[in-house]
Amino acid sequence: MMVRLARQINALGKDESVRVIVLTGSGRAFCSGVDLTAAEEVFKGDVKDVETDPVAQMEQCQKPIIGAINGFAITAGFEIALACDILIASKGAKFMDTHSRFGIFPSWGLSQKLPRVIGANRAREASLTAMPISGEQAERWGLVNHAVEEGQVLKKAREVAEAIIKNNQDMVLRYKAVINDGLKLDLAHALSLEKERAHAYYNGMTKDQFQKMQEFIAGRSSKTPSSKL
Repeated sequence: MMVRLARQINALGKDESVRVIVLTGSGRAFCSGVDLTAAEEVFKGDVKDVETDPVAQMEQCQKPIIGAINGFAITAGFEIALACDILIASKGAKFMDTHSRFGIFPSWGLSQKLPRVIGANRAREASLTAMPISGEQAERWGLVNHAVEEGQVLKKAREVAEAIIKNNQDMVLRYKAVINDGLKLDLAHALSLEKERAHAYYNGMTKDQFQKMQEFIAGRSSKTPSSKL
């Protein structure tokens, strides 16, 4: 399943008809983690083979990935969720890191990503106690974008996807890339990265493209009532 997921993400990333990817699970779980009966095969496998690594493929994917967390997201499932760009969860969803309970060393980013999202103290508590984080708690902590009622997860994920699709798709891809690449740097270097990419982008635009941008903005402005401060 891991290999198939990796290849599907890779294929969707290359498919020009795909604008946004929504990833969800079936039944009562988003993903309940690695089958521990195959632990040796999985954990001693070729960790450098990014082609068959679903998390690596998700991280390399240029398209926005929305995780629709409809139930349990446990350990490896938690890590797959953290590889998404936007998360929608049911209020009853459960995020759980059981690495410390079963003596498994994290290798898909949970030990590094979770502290950066919810803070080091909360991440230590979640990972060292192996206690679940509910969808509602995850929303309060900023782990998920929205926590919704049961049965509304995919509907909300589609709403977010449709809002993304309405925008300039080239800029959507560029914006996702600069956010994700900047997060790997300290703030000063991340700001420099943004400047460099902005200059490269505008230097590559033609006068006709600038004209179309101005016409689009003017058209939108004429339909929007003026605001006052």
